[in-house]
Amino acid sequence: MGPMKVSLVSTVKDVGPAHMREFLDSLRAQSRPPEETIIVDGGSTDGTLEVLREAPDITVISEPGAGISRGRNVAIAAAAHGVIAVTDADCVLAADWLERLLAPIENGADVSAGFYRALGDSLFQISTAAVSIREPEEVGPGWLPSSRSIAFRRGAYDAAGGYPEWLGVGEDMYFDHQLVAAGTTIEPAVDAVVRWRVRPTPASTWRQYAGYAEGDAAAGLYPERHFLRFAAYALLTVAIVKKNRPLLALATAGAVQYAVRPVWRAWRRLEGRDTERLASLVTVPAAMALIDAAKMWGYARGLARRVAEEVLYD
Repeated sequence: MGPMKVSLVSTVKDVGPAHMREFLDSLRAQSRPPEETIIVDGGSTDGTLEVLREAPDITVISEPGAGISRGRNVAIAAAAHGVIAVTDADCVLAADWLERLLAPIENGADVSAGFYRALGDSLFQISTAAVSIREPEEVGPGWLPSSRSIAFRRGAYDAAGGYPEWLGVGEDMYFDHQLVAAGTTIEPAVDAVVRWRVRPTPASTWRQYAGYAEGDAAAGLYPERHFLRFAAYALLTVAIVKKNRPLLALATAGAVQYAVRPVWRAWRRLEGRDTERLASLVTVPAAMALIDAAKMWGYARGLARRVAEEVLYD
């Protein structure tokens, strides 16, 4: 059958010329380059598209208005090969990313679940990343990848029905669940790493996580997880308002247990930065509260819209 041939696809809109060049440089430095790279631009107006068009080794498709799912589906439809690697064009790829990402597929898997790390060095960015980005040793059975770092056989993509163009946010998790429902074999590749740009401010972080949760509500994903979050904060509120000592003790114990792992991640990632390590004992719980509040707001908003749409079209 010959060696495996791979099409790398990505989408982009207004990431900025500097970030676009950084992505392209990391792509060209791959120890195992793809046979082709296809990037769909959703309507950039900041110079990103011009940088792409200057790249002779990239197939660029301009489709103004295309969201992430639409862009990925367009790129995959244009791809020539039977194995597809997907990442985001505002990431930076480790030099051996694609080589390591393809190893599970070369060994027979349908899908390779790659990994990602934070790109951002401020205390705020490290604290927020510690809330949501795991360490490799934390990955266990059932790990579902972000489409910042994933590869799959075209047959698996077809079985999952492609990326959901009706879903604006959280499309990769929905796609993952469709892969699972289709019975594809998904193997982790935690050594296949991309660096993902973490939002630099509380406002941009709020918008990001509220959007993720709104997407969960629209797609019907993780309702139990969101319910538990609402219930935990409701318990904490009641304990504070009622000044109920047993409830306060229970809520405090739960909060400490909840924060231990994110604090440990930040502590580990701040090695050699002792003052910031101590500060992370405060900034990480604060980041957790910010992200949880954003998720609750986004999920409630998404659920309200979903109910309204079901009533409207019932």
